[in-house]
Amino acid sequence: MRILLMGDYSNYHRSLAGALREAGHDVTVASNGSGWMDTDRDIDVSRPYPGKAGGALLWLKLNRMASKLSGYDVVQINNPIFLNLKPHRVRAVFDRLKRNNRSVFLTAMGTDPFYVKTCTTVGGPLRYNEWMIDGSPGPLQLAQKQVMDEWLSPEMMSHCRYVYENVDGIVTALYEYHQSCLTVVGKDKVAYGGIPIDTQSLVPVRMDGVPTCVNLFLGMHRDRKVEKGTDRILVAARRVAEKYPEKCRLTIVENRPYTEYIELMRNAHVVLDQLYSYTPATNALLAMAYGITAVSGAEPEFYEFIGETDNRPIVNAIPDDRLLYKSLENIVLHPEIIVDNAGKNREFVEKHNDARVVAARFADFWNKRIGLK
Repeated sequence: MRILLMGDYSNYHRSLAGALREAGHDVTVASNGSGWMDTDRDIDVSRPYPGKAGGALLWLKLNRMASKLSGYDVVQINNPIFLNLKPHRVRAVFDRLKRNNRSVFLTAMGTDPFYVKTCTTVGGPLRYNEWMIDGSPGPLQLAQKQVMDEWLSPEMMSHCRYVYENVDGIVTALYEYHQSCLTVVGKDKVAYGGIPIDTQSLVPVRMDGVPTCVNLFLGMHRDRKVEKGTDRILVAARRVAEKYPEKCRLTIVENRPYTEYIELMRNAHVVLDQLYSYTPATNALLAMAYGITAVSGAEPEFYEFIGETDNRPIVNAIPDDRLLYKSLENIVLHPEIIVDNAGKNREFVEKHNDARVVAARFADFWNKRIGLK
């Protein structure tokens, strides 16, 4: 098949592309490189400048490259807002993709209006998330209510509904996004893909026995600390490091390019990921592929969703400051956990998130929805 992966977050579509090519498909990635992460892409669709001038230049660039975005069997966009443009401009490009290609699918791998609506609905499928915790406004809603209102604006909701109704199908990256999509479209139009990790390119870190000084590693996105809960994780980690200075140290990395970040991560014993998720995301899964212990989302609902009953090695990060501190303290006081989990972490990612496994899920769903051979 000829496949166009349009847009990217955290190297998701790029990792997927490698596995699809390995399976014999012709794949093109068009993205903005996930912003400061500067991930690889074949076609650059980044906005050159902020403001109206940057939008106009990107719009002109997209019109000039129309032929490069045509003639594919499958186009997979990464969000209803898959370009850094206003919704009406994005819709025009979406309609062009629909006209000039055989099919268009959505990868649900980030925030969109329906996800925000699901998160902020009392009694919804998620007990907690970045927007709401146990029926009360969460830290992100309290800190950035204007952002929530923008996502839920009539213009954004209308655009998102239009995309959901007109794509040929939706593949979800996380349990949370899957639950959100099911509130909007029927289950036949949604499939779980997971996050693709190229495990073959990641050599597990060698551990020479139980570490005497645990390296707690926290990678932070400067503009998403409240959303990811890394502000609260940082407080808990600092408390542990200050209480046990001889038993652990805290490494903080912020807004580094993807390749540089990965090299820094390899020196960690424990990667502190995110707080409000039911599931491990890219950061945690990359760490686990290296055999590194991850503190991230690991709720029972997630394990049950993916059918995992035996191997559950992720340290569950719960949005409770006392329990979060206790979880980190337990690892520092019992560093043998790090060694015991190393093989289990790698095995988990190979089974559930290897890029080839995820790519096969995508291809199976495409064939099911549009009958491609």
